[in-house]
Amino acid sequence: MNTVELKKDFHNLIDSIDNETLLSDFYILIKKIISSKEGKLWKSMTKKEQEELNLSFNESENPKNLISHEDMRKKHKKWL
Repeated sequence: MNTVELKKDFHNLIDSIDNETLLSDFYILIKKIISSKEGKLWKSMTKKEQEELNLSFNESENPKNLISHEDMRKKHKKWL
């Protein structure tokens, strides 16, 4: 799908939504994405935070380090 088709489909999607709250949420989300600077969050992190995030990501690539969604819900039930 090219840019013109995406814009047309996006406009059609917006036009089909009658829920003002949903439209407002989409607007805020899109506006935030457009106005945010790429890498801003990463650059705001300390070197240690960046290393920990990279370590967590690398560990998540190993299936042995993962737990099921159901197990996670049971483990954190009191906060859900």
